[in-house]
Amino acid sequence: MVLGGLHGLGILFSDYRKLKEAEAVYQQALTGKEKALGLNHNSTLNIVNNLGLLYEAKGRLKDAEKLYQRALIGYKKSVGPDHPSTFDTVNNLRNLYSDQGKLKEAEAMYQRALSDKEKALGLNHISTLNTVNNLRNLHLDQGKLGKAEDIYQQALAGYQKSIGSDHISILDTFNNLGILKKCQGNVKEAEEIYQRALLGKEKALGPDHISTLNTVNNLRILYKDQDGVKCDKDGTLAKKIDPDGCGHTNPFVHVGVG
Repeated sequence: MVLGGLHGLGILFSDYRKLKEAEAVYQQALTGKEKALGLNHNSTLNIVNNLGLLYEAKGRLKDAEKLYQRALIGYKKSVGPDHPSTFDTVNNLRNLYSDQGKLKEAEAMYQRALSDKEKALGLNHISTLNTVNNLRNLHLDQGKLGKAEDIYQQALAGYQKSIGSDHISILDTFNNLGILKKCQGNVKEAEEIYQRALLGKEKALGPDHISTLNTVNNLRILYKDQDGVKCDKDGTLAKKIDPDGCGHTNPFVHVGVG
């Protein structure tokens, strides 16, 4: 009970960015659980994984990697490769590799996670599809636009089967596919996809939601890149982003991936 309380206190300190205090508490809890429960008990490994997150936040990336690797090996032994804790640690490790620019290692981790999730959860489970989307983002970072597009289409087909055609995850994927099409120079296709995403978001979330405005902004940029012809004819898009016409864009609009 005391050790569990220490672990919880460590999480609380981490959430409040009190990293020095969090590390001390995690280390105390880890030592106690290793003695009481063993090195590969699920409860021990949870602390190992969380300590890895802490070290990553502090920039101690090599230490974080070692802890993630230890947690991953332990989870596979104690709860199996298909357990959520195992998936979470795989996700942490591949994110670490991505942040370090180790894209080859990150891709291998994504592929491993995707294979495990497809076996354990099925092709169209939301968690599997989220991993598909993460792999797609990695391919974009690597400049592999053809592969990224294939994965977008796979994610769209899966989302439509599992959660329906109007779910926000599908609409975000359409938005991102529009970005990809624009990068490929397929302006007409990008416009059609953005419009589809925009109509769905306006219906599902409302015209003033951050995600809706994100797609509005992407569409506005697309038109602007075409010499602003459509913005000049119809100021609707420009007004949604810049209602006073003074060039003050909504500070909460995030340009790029939705």
